[in-house]
Amino acid sequence: MNELQAILEGFESSQNSGEITFLATVVKTQGSTYRRPGAKMLMTNTGRMIGTISAGCLENDVFEHTQQRMSDGEPIVVTYDNTASEDILWGFGLGCNGIVQVLIERLKRENTPNAIAFTQECFYKKHLGIIATVFAFEGAVNVKLGSRLLLYPNGKIITDIKDPNLIPSLIADTQAALANQKSSVSNYQLPLGSVEVFIEVIQPPTPLVIFGAGYDAVPVAKFAEALGWDVTVVDCRANEATKARFPASCDVILSRREIVDKQVFIDEYTVAVVMTHNYLDDLEILKMLLPFPVRYIGVLGPKLRTERFLEDLHLQGIVYTTEQLKRLHGPIGIDIGADTPEGIAIAIIAEIQAVLTNRSGSFLRNRHQPIHQSYETIQQFSCI
Repeated sequence: MNELQAILEGFESSQNSGEITFLATVVKTQGSTYRRPGAKMLMTNTGRMIGTISAGCLENDVFEHTQQRMSDGEPIVVTYDNTASEDILWGFGLGCNGIVQVLIERLKRENTPNAIAFTQECFYKKHLGIIATVFAFEGAVNVKLGSRLLLYPNGKIITDIKDPNLIPSLIADTQAALANQKSSVSNYQLPLGSVEVFIEVIQPPTPLVIFGAGYDAVPVAKFAEALGWDVTVVDCRANEATKARFPASCDVILSRREIVDKQVFIDEYTVAVVMTHNYLDDLEILKMLLPFPVRYIGVLGPKLRTERFLEDLHLQGIVYTTEQLKRLHGPIGIDIGADTPEGIAIAIIAEIQAVLTNRSGSFLRNRHQPIHQSYETIQQFSCI
């Protein structure tokens, strides 16, 4: 279970127990910060906290804001400027020379638009979604702090933003975020003022299908589960004992290679690992997977084995495009010198994560760009 999933579950339990609940969201950062826009923390009036917005330095102070400044239930934004030398005197001493802005809101089921309910729906129905949140404004603009626009993949929009000068540009930007799947911070210059908006992409859990249920597949499933991925394990030996080896949250399918294509759901968001240790099973699975627009296909075994798969498929009259073959990774995993099931699993999961985030998987010390995806170049728009 990842952080956001834990927050969603925590919200449900807090509502059932009658607790007052708050959500803190990092909406804007500048310079070096531990967490980036979109990081969240759930808090209850009883002092329970789920998630983090820093390395542990800001959480208690943010909680105090919910107790001291939010008696009227209205959202607030708190800015932590760690670029100043006075940071040490303030008692934070973060060690990161950056600025963090945090939106703090009281959560209620009846809130409209309801960002928590929308996020839950994205996770349950496994679709993308966009949440655009106003976190700052100046002048005579028709918005409030915490006003939102929610965008569904089918184009459906729910919003409480009333300013007619802002809506068209905001809709265009949320549609662009849905297409490129990148969150951003935008500043809109309106005729009578300005508005800053955090446009957040809500990603459903990554669907991982592991073809193979040997003991070396178990740590792959466990590490993926720890990241909150949606894990399916396919055992082509159809062995009932398989299910007991894997985490309870995993969907275990008992199958045969002749019918596996009828039992497994594959779409453009799927990542797949092929590790059955049976050549004919792997060959049939690759034959099924390669035509699909999956994001990643990893094949366990040496490079020559993968090359032989492609040669055998070619002999069957099957030829794949360069674009299809780009998604094929064999041997699987990042080169970290792994030689145990757990080490190999780490190498596999790390490579998949690198592919999903369009990274190379190399040492961070050799990276010349910022470690995190940059939100600091704020988009400026004039809406007149």
